[in-house]
Formats: sequence, structure tokens, C-alpha cells
Amino acid sequence: MKHSLKSSRVFLSNELIDGVLKRVRFSHGNPLQTLEFFNYTATRRGFYHTSYSVDTMLYILGRGRKFNLIWDVLVDVKLKDPSLISVRTVMVVLGRIAKVCSVRQTVESFRKFKKFVPEFDVTCFNALLRTLCQEKSMMDARNVYHGLKSKFRPNLQTFNILLSGWKSSEEAEGFFDEMIEMGVKPDVVSYNSLVDVYCKNREMDKAFKVVEKMRDEDIPADVITYTSIIGGLGLIGQPDKARNILKEMKEYGCYPDVAAYNATIRNFCIAKRLHEAFDLLDEMVNKGLSPNATTYNLFFRIFFWSNDLKSAWNLYRRMMDTGCLPNTQSCLFLVRLFKKYEKEDMALELWNDMIQKGFGSYILVSEELFDLLCDLGKLIEAESCFLQMVDKGHKPSHTSFKRIKVLMELANKHEALQNLSKKMDGFLDPQKRLPGTMSYSADLSNSNSSPC
Repeated sequence: MKHSLKSSRVFLSNELIDGVLKRVRFSHGNPLQTLEFFNYTATRRGFYHTSYSVDTMLYILGRGRKFNLIWDVLVDVKLKDPSLISVRTVMVVLGRIAKVCSVRQTVESFRKFKKFVPEFDVTCFNALLRTLCQEKSMMDARNVYHGLKSKFRPNLQTFNILLSGWKSSEEAEGFFDEMIEMGVKPDVVSYNSLVDVYCKNREMDKAFKVVEKMRDEDIPADVITYTSIIGGLGLIGQPDKARNILKEMKEYGCYPDVAAYNATIRNFCIAKRLHEAFDLLDEMVNKGLSPNATTYNLFFRIFFWSNDLKSAWNLYRRMMDTGCLPNTQSCLFLVRLFKKYEKEDMALELWNDMIQKGFGSYILVSEELFDLLCDLGKLIEAESCFLQMVDKGHKPSHTSFKRIKVLMELANKHEALQNLSKKMDGFLDPQKRLPGTMSYSADLSNSNSSPC
């Protein structure tokens, strides 16, 4: 590699190196070759990597589980430019370690950073806690907090990280009280966490008292506060009161966003009051808000469980006409409904929209689509969809391939089947293939040559 880079005479700028590392990260390239490239570029006189390059290189090594090499890189970086090692670096490294290692190993790795970061303070501690919340559990994060809090002075961010996600209102209250006792003043994020846990536990009186306390302390409730209240009122069967919250918000200078409307619409959908739910959909559009896939999925779910194909299809057409692309959940509601009613024309229109506009999971939706087409004997259509999916770089499931294979064998379409088998072979990784397993093409040839 070094020889190739020297002979190429390409100027290796920071921008180019950042781009190469970014590409390797998203293409899951070889971590050792990437490190060789990273180290070579770092040896040039007067050259310094960017913090982005350092963090990306560490991410690539972590994903490849080359944890020992991570510390080697950090030693080199510290010697050349310690300012490149930041709190973000701590989060990148700990995130990869926590994904595959134990909580204890993650904490041990955190302690190693004391040698590397310019200031090993509460911001690093917060990075550890955030990582544990994301990769392990809230309980793990809270246990580590109690074990290490004497070594750091917890701040507002520390408590806000740990306040989210409580299931028990009593435990949340206890943690909130600890925050006050330590002289940390809550902000709107802190109070929102408390409101959220009360609403999820249907303790609406307590939630409203927190909102009043926020007003007394001149901490204005924001749209997140009100969205939690709307959701809580829905849980106790009060969709009308929840709708009134949308009006109350405006009186306090807070205007509902798409998430607030979605929460209100959800309440009316659960109550099976679809007319009012659609009124809210129209209202949000009239106010200049754009419904998203989550908004439409609230209706699709109702139509799916009530087997209302016509309403689901009309809503899909409305969704597409307004430029809102469905997500995977939307597509699954629709294709499963088409499957129930054997509507291959609708299913194919959805599929073609997915191919042309690039929305939804081809893998998950194709499972349902191929089932429908094979059940109806639509072999030409199934083959066409199969090839479209492969051309997009997505591998059809083994189950789907087997279903199409059976139909092709019955129809004596051996040449077409051979073509599909070769397409499937293109997704096989020779390095990961188990001993004794055959390619799709070899398996097909073997079955064709076997005696009857």
C-alpha cells in the first residue's frame, strides 16, 4: 500500500483522507488496511490528522473488535496532537466497546482515558453514562453513576441523561430529589422526564402539578411537555381533553408540532373516532405542518385490523400525492392487506413505487409480496420483482428464492432459474461460507443431475 501511495503522486489532503475513512466506515472495509493507510498519512512531515479522521479510524477499529489497536492509535495521537482527543472520541470508543463487551470492561476502558484526554472530568463521565444508556441499559448506567459519582461532580447534564426512561415514578422522584439535594437546578429537560414518567403511569394529577411548578419557577413548558400530557390523557381515555391541550399550548406561546398532533390523532384512533382523527389531520395541514409516515401509520393500523382495504388504498394515494413517502411499517400494513384480499395489482404498484422512490425495506416487504405472487401463480411478476430487488443491491430471502424456484421448476423455466441462482451467488461471501455448503448455482446443478 505504501508503495502504491508514494507512486501515485496524489496529494493526500485532510479532505481526501476524511472522505476515504468515511467511505470505509460505511462500506465496512478492512480495518487493518485502513489503519495502514491512516498511519502512513500521519508520518508525513508537518501533517496532522483532523479530529474527524481520528474518531472515524477508532470507530472502524472498534467495529472490527481491534480494541488493542485503538489504544495504540490513541498513544500516537496524544504524542503528536493531544487536542484531537475529545469527549466525542471517548463516546466513539466506549460505544464500540460497550456494544460487545461487559459493563465492567466498558468502565475499565473509560478509566484508561484518564491518560489521554486533556481534562478527565464530568463531561467524560457523562459520555460514559450516555453510552451505557444507549448500548446497555438505564439500570447499568445508574449503577455505574452511583459507583463513580464520588470521583466526579455530577452536573445538570448528568442528571438529565439518567432521568430519562424511568418506569417507576417513585424511583424517578427519588432521583429528582437527589438532584435538588446536590444543588443542581432542574431545567425543562429535567421536568419533562418527570412529566413523562407520570403520564406513562397514568398519574395525570402529578403531571399537571409539575407543569404548574414549572410555571411558578419561570420554566416554560415546551412542546415535549405538552406532547407527554396529550399521550397520558389518551391512556386514561380522555381524547377530547387531550385535544384541548393543543389550544391551551398556544395560550402559553407554545405551538404544536407534528409529534403533538400525532399524539392527539393517536388518541382518537384508539377510541375509533376516525372522523375526528381525520379532522386533526386536515387541521395540521392547514396550519402548515406536514404529516409524516408516523401520522399515516396511525390510520393504516386501524384499517389493517378492520380489513378496510379501500380506505387504506385511498390513504396511500393521498400520502403519495402530498409527497410523504411511506416507511417500512406503512408498506407492511399495506402489502399484508393486499395479501389478504389477493390484490396483486395494488401490491405491484406499491412495489414499483418503492423501487422508483427508494422507500421502505425491500427485504421485509418482498417476503410478503413473493408469498402473494407465488400463491397466485404470478411467476413472471415474481421474477421481475426479484431482479429489481437484486439490481438495487438487496438479497431476497432464502425462503422467497425457494418458493420461486419451485414454481420455475414446475414451469420448466430452467434457464431463468439458473440466472436467479447466479444472482443469489453474488451475495455469498466466500470467507463466511460454512464448510460443506454449496452455492445456489451448484445446489441447482446438483439437484438437476441427481437420478429420479
